[in-house]
Amino acid sequence: MIQKAVKEIRKLLLQNKSNLTEEQMNRMYKIINPDNDNYEIYGIRVATIDKIVKTVSDNFDCTYNDAAEIYKELIRSNIEEEKLAGFLFLNRFKKFFTQNTIKLFHDELLENCHTWSVLDSSCIRVLGPFLAKKGNEELAKRTINEWANSKNFWIKRGSMVLLLKIIMVRKEFDKDYVYNLVQKMLEFSNENYIEKGIGWLLKTCSKYKPELIYEYLMENKYRFTRLILRYASEKLVMEKRAEILKK
Repeated sequence: MIQKAVKEIRKLLLQNKSNLTEEQMNRMYKIINPDNDNYEIYGIRVATIDKIVKTVSDNFDCTYNDAAEIYKELIRSNIEEEKLAGFLFLNRFKKFFTQNTIKLFHDELLENCHTWSVLDSSCIRVLGPFLAKKGNEELAKRTINEWANSKNFWIKRGSMVLLLKIIMVRKEFDKDYVYNLVQKMLEFSNENYIEKGIGWLLKTCSKYKPELIYEYLMENKYRFTRLILRYASEKLVMEKRAEILKK
């Protein structure tokens, strides 16, 4: 049954593959920027992938364990949309998620993540909402801390994306916890996606406490790269953003 479901998902994804020009395809690869030369991207919208996943899920009587195996099969593919379908399929069984689900994602992303889009979508659409649920506070903190200490830069970025999603859900944050994570990540900000992740995390915080983030950026502007400052100040009022970006 697991293989039949995987085969059906792959067939439907292939049927929905976008008919892109070479220029459009090159632009898409430049944006997604996979770190695997054999990576393939179909150019299918996530909403379409989600519909495919729903159709297959409705047609097969799967358990959570079945869904986890389907996820593992698809996340190990070198096709972007199959990876996305994998975690979207597993997310249909989110009421059965436990801390073992976090470990499953960690282990698979560690070995099979090649793009920011797969990493971010996994955290924003699946893991973040689960960790943001009431009662999961300690699990969330433990997960973020463990991921932040990973030697893998995708997992490191994931620690920030998980935190910013939790902040989005709760609409509040612990400033000391955020600042400590930023401090830890600054050591690795030579990695482009870590650098952008720092900026994204601070920008998210600025939606809820703009004055606090403005003051933090002003106090630390000479420690942050220009890119971090641009990202982090994006949602601040024009005058304050100009102050932050002033050389």
